[in-house]
Amino acid sequence: MSKTLNLIKTNASNPKVWIVAGITVAGIIVVAETRRRRKKAMIIKREDFGAFMERFELIPFPQPPPPAAKLPLLGLTFAIKDIFDVKGHATGFGNPDWQRTHEVADKTAVVVTALLKNGAKCVGKTVMDELAFGITGENKHYGTPTNPNMPSNVPGGSSSGSAVAVAAELVDFALGTDTIGCVRVPASFCGILGFRPSHGAVSTIGVLPNSQSLDAIGWFARDPSILHRVGNVLLQLKAVEPRRGRHLVFADDLFQLSKVPKQKTVHVISKAVEKLSGYQLPKHVNFCQFIASNVPSLKGFFQHSTNLQNGISALQALSSAMVSLQRYEFKTNHEEWLKDVKPRLGPEVSRCVLAAINNTYENVKSLYKVRTEMRAATQSLLKDDGILVIPTIADPPLKLKKGSSTEFHDRACALLSVASMSGCCQVAFAVTRLKFSILYVVCNLDIRHLFNLAISSQVSVPLGEHDGCPISVSFVTYHGADKFLLDTVLDMYASLQEQVSMASNSAPLPDLNGNMDASELLKEKVFPPLTSPNI
Repeated sequence: MSKTLNLIKTNASNPKVWIVAGITVAGIIVVAETRRRRKKAMIIKREDFGAFMERFELIPFPQPPPPAAKLPLLGLTFAIKDIFDVKGHATGFGNPDWQRTHEVADKTAVVVTALLKNGAKCVGKTVMDELAFGITGENKHYGTPTNPNMPSNVPGGSSSGSAVAVAAELVDFALGTDTIGCVRVPASFCGILGFRPSHGAVSTIGVLPNSQSLDAIGWFARDPSILHRVGNVLLQLKAVEPRRGRHLVFADDLFQLSKVPKQKTVHVISKAVEKLSGYQLPKHVNFCQFIASNVPSLKGFFQHSTNLQNGISALQALSSAMVSLQRYEFKTNHEEWLKDVKPRLGPEVSRCVLAAINNTYENVKSLYKVRTEMRAATQSLLKDDGILVIPTIADPPLKLKKGSSTEFHDRACALLSVASMSGCCQVAFAVTRLKFSILYVVCNLDIRHLFNLAISSQVSVPLGEHDGCPISVSFVTYHGADKFLLDTVLDMYASLQEQVSMASNSAPLPDLNGNMDASELLKEKVFPPLTSPNI
């Protein structure tokens, strides 16, 4: 190197030397960039994006002859999470020891059969977080599916493979399960549509349980019309029902948990409904104060160090009850197998499982009481025409292999607990330059690149990108209003798309989220961490 420098100094006045030096530097940069792009391409070109555990074909039932109507899902393909039974296949639950110690299924899950009967073809099972624990989508044994939109970041879980299969356009739609975020989070992180129906609205026969009081069958799609068609089949909805009025209810206090100014989320959604027929003026509510006053059993879950009057602590209490309920039921379902087999588990899943197995649960009735009161409170707030608008998750997707922090899980659980503990339906949808999607999501990003929008029953609405990560917001409506929510998504789509386009071209707005700084709200003194959180 010193000889080269001396040569340059000696011939500094010769322009040819500088030309050669410039070409050399440019060459080094080109080579480095080429290697970087090849590495990225190798990740993306990984077979099936790592989404599938097993590939097979379940042929749909034949189309009845005329004059029978065309099957509603005819020609569509779908994948299923490795938690659904398929006759002749062992259900793996995301863990090789579980698959090894269980017989092949003698029946196919009711929900899968329903899709086949309506014309769709199943093409395989997808990767998931072990035992349906976790929201990152990582799996020690089978690898982590590659997020097609953000290859260096986690896809979200536990229904990671199903979300990736849809996002990568490998299938038209996919089935997952959502306990406390397992559909909403990956839909958000992968930028697609995701729907968590009302608890109990879709049969779970032939589906392995994590926590049956929280488990719900959910599905992903890129196209809102497909999301709607799948919903009509699985929820056995009437084709037509009288149109109802709608009003949005913004949970202003929950938006303070997001770093995104409300003008970039609340404002956009409000503008989208202004010109739509049948929508009342939006309302605003302090949601945490509402549940603190209307869910009295939550008092037993407040941290001793927090002030009962602090609204944010009410959300943390709800999250604490949710996590305790999940652990209790998981222990009841699987403790015997875990102690007999001693399965190999990834480190984070192992911590979650140990927390569930080793904890004692002295006041189980209070967990179910919170759930019952939360459902009643939500119904009281929303009545028969309300849609609650909240952030879905507080943080963008984590980097691969970085591990998740307790803080990340705590903040996610807090916002995800609203639909899980009320049993409400939630849907998320995303609007991009080329397509519109639905998903369970949270808003945390900049709307100037507003080309991803998610909405929920709880529905999540991604509202653009920030540092390459999606922004999203959730719509939640009351238990049993699944068709109302799915219809709302279709009804609002064009207007939301227009507002996304307008917002992307407008000047940035000032941050007026309120007097409380989001980072302060999320500190441990306000939001104490949950022990070994899991989803």
